[in-house]
Amino acid sequence: MVRAIVGANWGDEGKGKITDMLARESDIIIRFQGGSNAGHTIINNYGKFALHLLPSGVFYGHTTSIIGNGVALNIPYLFNEIKALTDKGVPAPRILVSDRAQIMMPYHVLFDTYEEERLGGKSFGSTKSGIAPFYSDKYAKIGFQVSELFDEAALKEKVERVCELKNVLLEHLYHKPAIDPEELFKTLLEYRDMVKPYVCDVSRYLHDAIKEGKNILLEGQLGSLKDPDHGIYPMVTSSSTLAAYGAIGAGIPPYEIKNITTVVKAYSSAVGAGAFVSEIFGQEADELRRRGGDAGEFGATTGRPRRMGWFDAVASRYGCRIQGATEVALTVLDVLGYLDELPVCVGYEIDGKVTKDFPTTVELEKAKPVYTRLPGWKCDIRGIKTYEELPKECRDYVEFIEKELGVKITMVSNGPGRDEIIYRR
Repeated sequence: MVRAIVGANWGDEGKGKITDMLARESDIIIRFQGGSNAGHTIINNYGKFALHLLPSGVFYGHTTSIIGNGVALNIPYLFNEIKALTDKGVPAPRILVSDRAQIMMPYHVLFDTYEEERLGGKSFGSTKSGIAPFYSDKYAKIGFQVSELFDEAALKEKVERVCELKNVLLEHLYHKPAIDPEELFKTLLEYRDMVKPYVCDVSRYLHDAIKEGKNILLEGQLGSLKDPDHGIYPMVTSSSTLAAYGAIGAGIPPYEIKNITTVVKAYSSAVGAGAFVSEIFGQEADELRRRGGDAGEFGATTGRPRRMGWFDAVASRYGCRIQGATEVALTVLDVLGYLDELPVCVGYEIDGKVTKDFPTTVELEKAKPVYTRLPGWKCDIRGIKTYEELPKECRDYVEFIEKELGVKITMVSNGPGRDEIIYRR
């Protein structure tokens, strides 16, 4: 059986914890898109970890972790991430890397940084991890697949050809030093040696695994609203964040994805620029940010303070719809126990009209939140194991959200630990 786990919002919904939990019942966990530009924070018996490229199932001895062909593969980053785990006493995970995955080149990170500098006040709030230049090159057909590392003559010729193009931009647009093709070629040979033990025909491997009835988990990065087609374009990421893309980014048939667990946050947060209708500011935001998650609301990759907001039912319902959610995991509910009342954004007012449908970016920029306020439960709910034990106001909040989403909430997370979860059957 194949299950996808994806985010309904702007990312940072707590997918890492839910994936780590669901990985217990999985044989294979696959990252199918994105790169090291976003992270998942995981707390388990080995300690606390921020994973960026590795799938969140690497802590179990029985699992195989796969970097799919849809991922922006930063090879030294992957190498260092594996080492960081084993240095902390985690047993060496079994890892496979698709021979069709494309390589994050050293110049991608440079171009990302230079372009954000050039745009100044109109920048995209990029994490400067090289993601946009990477995917631009992939679709311009000047990227490098892992398999290309193993043909030295063809690789050398391609490096020279690509450097010619890149150096024109570096010299005339960015006024920065040129890339030395010799140095780059040497670097790629080092990458080849690092990645060689993990390279595999992943699509074939998964084809066989599905036939054998293995449990497979597709792990998405970021959330619906950062999708380049269906998100808050252009303030989005550069690869599809939707479960449907899991089939492409892993190399499996789409009809094999039977369950889509969509992670929804009990309040809103976002990293990077872009429209954010239920955003709050000042002391109110600082308080929520400080209490949020286990380490407060700061990006797992950049350490940037996240932008904070109240629960947005319009955005979350839309996020679940475009993911094709079959169930919802509601996270960080425990954080809200300090509030007297909980504002929920149930509609957007645009040009004097209220809508419950999530609009395109042009309209979204004009939207003002329409709130319903629910009473708070004013206590700490961590440690509670069954849904019935939750305070009535807390259950009312969960059920109000469920009604707004139109999808069953099957899991409620009430703490950062692996076992701090309440199942609703």
